[in-house]
Amino acid sequence: MKKISRRKFAATALLAGIGTKSLVARGYSEINPKSKKNIPLRNKIALNAYSFNTLLRNGEMNLFDLMKFSSELGLDGVDLTGYYFPGYPAIPPDEYVYRIKRYAYELGLHICGTGVRNDFCYADPEKRNAEKKLVKDWIIVAGKLGAPGLRIFAGHNVPEGYSWNEIAEWVSEEIEACAEFGRNHGVVIEIQNHNAFLKTSDHVNNLLKLIESDWVGLKLDIGSFRTGNPYEEIASTIQHAVSWQLKENVYLDKKVTPVDLEKLIKIIAASDFKGYIPIETLGQGDPYQKVTDLFHKVKQAFG
Repeated sequence: MKKISRRKFAATALLAGIGTKSLVARGYSEINPKSKKNIPLRNKIALNAYSFNTLLRNGEMNLFDLMKFSSELGLDGVDLTGYYFPGYPAIPPDEYVYRIKRYAYELGLHICGTGVRNDFCYADPEKRNAEKKLVKDWIIVAGKLGAPGLRIFAGHNVPEGYSWNEIAEWVSEEIEACAEFGRNHGVVIEIQNHNAFLKTSDHVNNLLKLIESDWVGLKLDIGSFRTGNPYEEIASTIQHAVSWQLKENVYLDKKVTPVDLEKLIKIIAASDFKGYIPIETLGQGDPYQKVTDLFHKVKQAFG
């Protein structure tokens, strides 16, 4: 039987395929050149809870309110970041987790993910062990929610005196250990490129080369490639994508620029990705209106 690549398996586990051809080799500008403006795709649109960060933090909104709004707007799913569960980083009581799960079911929403704020860049192994426990605890929560993926970070506090490659070695080892735990709970580890330890597509690709697990993939954050052409970097890393953070803006030549959805959709259409694409809005303004506007733009672009 033909062996499936580890990232192909991870993407399949999240209802997402992985392309077998290099998008970079063809160049993103040449992808699907005959496609129409609106490309009908199978991807489903979800909402990342961070879009309502301020309201969720100050108590003006809770996760039940967010799910109700998402259902009424017409979204297919929600990515319920762990920060907004009571008591985070402590794991929430089962009773609360199952209330969330049941309410999503009643609303016709899929909980497509959750996430934690971890850091595997610490040089101190004991600190990394504490971060690993955090991830494993929330893998269990994700499994109880029925969420197929848990978003994590590679790290933020990059220590001095070590090369990128040296840090990547221990980061990859910690992620592999989490992935093995995730495999036993049916939860894929989604590494988000977050303009910290992972700044470029080369960083993403090089780290994932070190990780030998079918239960690891990329949460492709389009707003965190900030040094060059984000569309080229997206095309370079989409083969690893198991989920997304589709934002209103990208950094084109280091300048904040509204996302070119037509260009982005062509890249997605040329890949085999079929999974959920969570949207995320940031910055000033009414988050209800910002999410509504981005949702309708993305929905129209997807045809």
